Amino acid sequence: MTLSAIVAMAANRVIGANNQLPWRLPTDLARFKRLTMGHTLLLGRKTYESIGRPLPGRTLVVVTRQRDYAPAGVQVVHSLEEALARARGDTEAFIAGGADLYAQTQHLWNRLYLTRIERDVPGDTWFPEVDLSAWRLIEQEHHPATGESGLPHAFLTYER
Repeated sequence: MTLSAIVAMAANRVIGANNQLPWRLPTDLARFKRLTMGHTLLLGRKTYESIGRPLPGRTLVVVTRQRDYAPAGVQVVHSLEEALARARGDTEAFIAGGADLYAQTQHLWNRLYLTRIERDVPGDTWFPEVDLSAWRLIEQEHHPATGESGLPHAFLTYER
């Protein structure tokens, strides 16, 4: 199984504000859907709650310490090990947030799908520092500040 992280991050490493994405970037949401469709997503409880519902066509595994947490339509686990075990039958599983889950798993990733917003954005949640020196950039696609978002961004895919 390939374990991938998928994240949209501002230049200042911000990934969230008030448990929401601090931007509207339709091209990123479309990329997220295209890449993750048919696969397993591992995410923390707060990230799941920011989405607010199961995502069609994907298996969501929510990691939480809350023993009585049981939203319909997702699998709930109480450890990273249990989450990874649930994903083992998939060809590719995605770490989809939040910051704690990214930090706990970054040493395990084989691939990183990064949407890099090319400006600083205010927020209260940050992506952990990742040393990309051991990674190889295998794909990049730049988007100017046009359209609905007005935010210049790039889709970057790294492998190690």
